[in-house]
Amino acid sequence: MKTSWTPLKTALTIALCGLTLALAPAHAVGQASAAPVAEPAAAVLPGDDFFMFANTEWLNKTAIPADRGSWGAMGALADETNARIVKLIEDLAKDSKTTGEARMVTNYYSAFMNQKAIESNGTGPLKPLLAKIDAIKDKATLTRALGESVRANVDPLNNTNFYTENLFGLWVAQGLSDSTRNHAYLLQGGLGMPDRAYFLDASPRMAALRTAYQAHIAAMLKLAGLSEPDKRAARVFALEMAIANTHAPRDESNDIQKSNNTWTLADFASKAPGVDWKALFAAAKLQDQASFGVWHPSAMTGAAALLANPDVPAWKDYLAFHLINHHAATLPQAFVDQHFAFNGKTLSGAPQQSLRWKRALAATNGALDDAVGKIYVARYFPAANKVALQKMVANIVAAFGQRIDKLDWMAPATRAQAKEKLRTLYVGVGYPEHWKTYTGLTVSPIDAFGNAVRAEEFHYANEIALLHSKPNRTDWTMPPQLVNAVNLPLQNALNFPAAILQAPFYDPKASDAANYGAIGAIIGHEISHSFDDQGAQFDAEGHLRDWWTKSDLEHFQTALGKLVAQYGAYKPFPDLAVNGQLTLSENLADLAGLAAAYDAFKASATGGADADRDFFLGFAQAWRSKFREPSLRRGVLTDGHAPAMYRAATVRNLDAWYSAFDVQPGQSLYLAPEQRVQVW
Repeated sequence: MKTSWTPLKTALTIALCGLTLALAPAHAVGQASAAPVAEPAAAVLPGDDFFMFANTEWLNKTAIPADRGSWGAMGALADETNARIVKLIEDLAKDSKTTGEARMVTNYYSAFMNQKAIESNGTGPLKPLLAKIDAIKDKATLTRALGESVRANVDPLNNTNFYTENLFGLWVAQGLSDSTRNHAYLLQGGLGMPDRAYFLDASPRMAALRTAYQAHIAAMLKLAGLSEPDKRAARVFALEMAIANTHAPRDESNDIQKSNNTWTLADFASKAPGVDWKALFAAAKLQDQASFGVWHPSAMTGAAALLANPDVPAWKDYLAFHLINHHAATLPQAFVDQHFAFNGKTLSGAPQQSLRWKRALAATNGALDDAVGKIYVARYFPAANKVALQKMVANIVAAFGQRIDKLDWMAPATRAQAKEKLRTLYVGVGYPEHWKTYTGLTVSPIDAFGNAVRAEEFHYANEIALLHSKPNRTDWTMPPQLVNAVNLPLQNALNFPAAILQAPFYDPKASDAANYGAIGAIIGHEISHSFDDQGAQFDAEGHLRDWWTKSDLEHFQTALGKLVAQYGAYKPFPDLAVNGQLTLSENLADLAGLAAAYDAFKASATGGADADRDFFLGFAQAWRSKFREPSLRRGVLTDGHAPAMYRAATVRNLDAWYSAFDVQPGQSLYLAPEQRVQVW
């Protein structure tokens, strides 16, 4: 379909939807009943707008909460869970017998909630850190300061997190081509807005955001008591504009081949001259690394050029602003309000700030994720839930294997490699086999700022330690209290956290069809990531290597091109289209996952005459969501997932959907059989 498709009424009300990080409870799993999915009102034909057809009632009665830029099923579940977890924390805080990691959790939460103490401390906690920045006198001390600012807060492959306020971000993971040890990967960073597009796009909308951002910089510097905040803000903004010009675009960050660059110290000296890299890496505690994976070479070279003859005062202002901005949540309310005014209202469109207890819990989860996870699992994840999900995973893995067997275009050599990858897939369900420990971390019940600083340093030290240990393919990248799931290509592994087993993804009161359409499609989605445009580049042992025959690869890439074109034709706004290349991995996983889940449902579950309808409605209703315009625009520019209404439209590529809903030529979503994309 070459023309763009804009839903009749949904363009500005639909949220981006992905396997979004959202806290949520797990309900007990029982035998699925035969209750069908509620049929929507016939205000719109399913063949014209399946998302609206499936979700009209919810969309009409649901408003985005004032403190959110978006809202959906996951958001609602997150709120419900947050309340449950906070109740657990408050009960533990009152119990004198609470010790160890549970007491760390209660202390962290309590300190964040102690607004009186935070106000009393004022900017006191900032002063020694700002004084350290002020002591920077020359290029050498600036280089050390930039090295000390590096944190392990990015993950380009598993969680597709490319953002860090620091000039560089560190990711520690198994080597792309060497599974015997963990490697240090460096990514671009250093911007205070989500992506380079916010700095470089010439549209009036982006220009207005840049003006607002510079004003935000000045406001934060003024609150911290720095002189001439407007002058300093102008310098910081100019420096960030220069940094943005060195950054790779978001879709290029997804290109694993372009990102697979190994640099030695000699390579840094020749390819990115102008910086004493040895001193920078020593300050970052990376002095013993013989080589690094450089995800964004242009950013390394560009940063070095900016530091060759640095404007030291501008860099000092830059470091001061980002220190203040990063820690605004644990500073007095004026800082919190200013940070929200720009990042919440201006960037995301949320008119109201979240309640403090919600922010306190988010911070606690960020610092002590597994410690909170233990508390959650003990209360809300019965063994029956794990058994139920393991059974469904096994069914869908088997269905995916059968789909591979039936591919008439795949050569035996490629098929054998694909089946081996599926056979050796590690599937973690519920919670990790080995929990993180927090021994050595000091958490005070009265020092919110200090807790945040120490937690970051503790996490960074743990990641550095991994550079001296062997990879473990059973390690997890997310805690059990997140409604999410993930494919880990380097580990050839899947993680399904405990909280994914809940409505609308898994509902014991729903039919088998609805559950396979919802959580089954998610399971299939994650399995399919092992064979998407990125995952298909890794073998069964997680090595980045070409295991395809030439003809098979050509067929695969041709099919991918059709999917890129299909999604690139979708336009949520007249001036902004979905980036089919940026969202390709997720779109392919949606398509292949839905197809595998459908096969598994037909092979292993029961259903009545409307079972197929229930299956597809379960899929579309699981992604019901709404977004404010600024947040939707931000997502289209930076998120690897397509907006929700287009994800629901994945169904147009499956023959079974057409017969289930009597979709006819001339309807907006109709594709002739030869136009329907089929890959796996």
